[in-house]
Order: sequence, then structure tokens, then C-alpha cells
Amino acid sequence: QVQLVESGGGLVQVGGSLKLSCAASGRTVRDSAMAWYRQAPGKLREFVAEISISGFTMYADAVRGRFTISRDNAKNAVYLQMNSLKPEDTAVYYCYARRGIQTNWGQGTQVTVSS
Repeated sequence: QVQLVESGGGLVQVGGSLKLSCAASGRTVRDSAMAWYRQAPGKLREFVAEISISGFTMYADAVRGRFTISRDNAKNAVYLQMNSLKPEDTAVYYCYARRGIQTNWGQGTQVTVSS
């Protein structure tokens, strides 16, 4: 059973930075496509960023240039570095893993950007 545990969320001011971490167990992150999603109150969960098994990265238009997804195979973890944060980045951020038809979600970590 794959488990994903997010950490690093919190309260930050506009323009600030946060780094989210996703620790995986049960399967190595290098064997999965890993992604971050987020869900704001009253809104649907949306894609934020993904890193493929080969290391190719993709970003939502709203975060491109501000957020960076990365993977540390030795620590079996995935990260999301978030810079220049905006109030609209406020959401619960979820880690996601996909390998073939197998998908797994973390429990989420709250990010709040105050103005």
C-alpha cells in the first residue's frame, strides 16, 4: 500500500515562499509520475504541477514561473517550492502518485496566503 504524507504548509504573507514536501512509502517516487494538486474552498481540485518518471515537468498556467516541482529519489520524496505567493494560491495542497492505473493521494496540507 502506497502512503503519501505531505508537510510544509502554513500561513505566509503575499510574496512569500513555502516549500511543500511529500514523503512516500510503499513505492519509490522514481517509479511513479508524481504531482501536486490543490483545492480551494468551494472549488474543484485542480492540477498544479507534475514530474514524470523521466523527470519531465509540467505546470498549470497559474503557477508557471513561480512554483517548482522536484524529486529526491534518495529520500523518496517530492517537493513543491512555491515563490511569490498570492492570495489565490490559498488551498489545501495534495500530493498524487500515478503508476499505470494505480493512483494514490495524500491527506493534504493547508497553505494560506494572507494579504
